[in-house]
Amino acid sequence: MLHSIDVYELGATGDGATDDTKPLQDAIDLAVKTGRSVELREGRFLCGVLYMKPNVHIRGNATWGYRRDSAGQTVILQRDSKQNCQIDMTTSNGVTLDGLSLLGNNSGNCAGLLSCKPNYGAQEDAYRIENCRVANYTSHAVFLDHIWCFSVRHCMFAFCGGDGLRINGWDGFVIDNWFSGNRGAGFGTEGPNASVTMTGNRIEWNARGGIVLDGGSHYNITGNYIDRSGSAGISLTRINVASATGNVIYRSGKFQPDTPDSAQVILDGCSGIVFSGNTMNAGRDDGDKGDWTPNYALRVHNLKDCAVTSNVMFRGGMTGLLDDRGGHENSLITDNVGSVAVN
Repeated sequence: MLHSIDVYELGATGDGATDDTKPLQDAIDLAVKTGRSVELREGRFLCGVLYMKPNVHIRGNATWGYRRDSAGQTVILQRDSKQNCQIDMTTSNGVTLDGLSLLGNNSGNCAGLLSCKPNYGAQEDAYRIENCRVANYTSHAVFLDHIWCFSVRHCMFAFCGGDGLRINGWDGFVIDNWFSGNRGAGFGTEGPNASVTMTGNRIEWNARGGIVLDGGSHYNITGNYIDRSGSAGISLTRINVASATGNVIYRSGKFQPDTPDSAQVILDGCSGIVFSGNTMNAGRDDGDKGDWTPNYALRVHNLKDCAVTSNVMFRGGMTGLLDDRGGHENSLITDNVGSVAVN
């Protein structure tokens, strides 16, 4: 039986002050040669960019918590402002990251996890990111560019300058995660994007919005809780073939109290969308403070072959429940019931 690689045996200190980049990189390089896993026991490892290699498994102690100072027992710390990321997965298909806590220092233009390929390549990436916490980076917590096949489960991506998770690609599972307090979206896209299942995520207090999708297709958005987004909780623009059901969207539009476009949900230029069985509720900050938002529960425009039905809008908006801007073709927008919030 192959024993895992202990980074302390390769010279890591884990004291949070000594540069541990080399011993951790040596462990990754040794793992790809021997087929062994890398074991990160308790410690705070100050590191520059770490370059993952194919089929490597890194395992840490997933004892992190929600708050900004709750990084846990196995922590990889950003070393300096010159880094573009903490862990670079660009050339590492088949990797598993499990139980790591990545903590930025809010300097430079640095992402937590980054895969930045020039094209989609000849085979699936098959990344598995599980039980990880990525926080306090100035760019996205996780950016998967030209991604093909991935899963993100039981993670927390929080307090970053960009999106919690941004993708350019397809074929993913995003299940049972926290996306909290990012200055971008909780989950956002750029370029081609498709075929992602998003289920059971808590997406809260993200400034650019909760789930912000543009120009993609084939999404299953089910059973997510979306709270106090800066703009819309769910924004689908030019999305084809998607189902959004059983989601709860609460008091979004925090940074749009006086904006006519303020809405819990925006569906614009979409085709083949089912938006049904969701619940929306206007509100204020915790402690019943701040502005009531948003102005509307639903804003719809230029929909084709879509069904927007049977949604509940309890105190759905400050101005009205439905902001219908027309331009629809063969679409059903009906039986959406509720009440307007009263300040």
